[in-house]
Amino acid sequence: MSVSAPPAVARDLDRRRVRALIRRISRIDDVGTRVAAAGGMFVDAPYRANPLGGGPEAPEEMTLALDGFDCVTFVEYALALGVADTPDRFVETVRAIRYREGVVGWTTRNHYMTGWIRNNARAGFVRDCTDGLGLVERRRRLDAVPGLRARDVRVRAVRKRDFVRRLPETASGDIVFFASTRPRLDVFHCGILVVDGDSGVVLRHASRGRGRVVDQSLTSFLAANRMSGVLRVRPRST
Repeated sequence: MSVSAPPAVARDLDRRRVRALIRRISRIDDVGTRVAAAGGMFVDAPYRANPLGGGPEAPEEMTLALDGFDCVTFVEYALALGVADTPDRFVETVRAIRYREGVVGWTTRNHYMTGWIRNNARAGFVRDCTDGLGLVERRRRLDAVPGLRARDVRVRAVRKRDFVRRLPETASGDIVFFASTRPRLDVFHCGILVVDGDSGVVLRHASRGRGRVVDQSLTSFLAANRMSGVLRVRPRST
């Protein structure tokens, strides 16, 4: 994928650490397995609320701090590490994943996850696998982010019970988004799936409640949380 925007200026970037992380997973052939392994290197890292900061009145800075995550930045960094082969490529990949058309700005940041999925599918980083049996559609009016115009969207997700039935379709590295029941929010959480022969399917995610990045049984997360459905995408090599 090529990006026509000017080169990104990254804040809090530790190039030596990024190079070491890429090296640790470089021998893994499958991109999804690399993404899952990249996320595994952050297990037990602290949860950090709103790690990107910013706002409609402030100049947008692209931060790349790897010492704490919310659920979205955890997914973005793991996906970028799974795709990138150099620190420079990692920076540009994060930029292209996080911002629409790679343009760094508050209004171009993928704040809502339905937009995140759509834009990253178009950019070639993921393939949308939210289809088939159990698909439902909900209307949502997204107006929670200051500085953005309110938008009416349709959220297509697989009902929880049908998603559980379809777990054999899951591959390690698949990224899941949990659709909100609130009328003004599309997605309330996201994480990476890991297929474990002993433990079944594990949700690897930055958990606010547990205060860190954890591996949790997917079935236990589904049982503990209300949702209107599940969206799933699969990483692609770019």
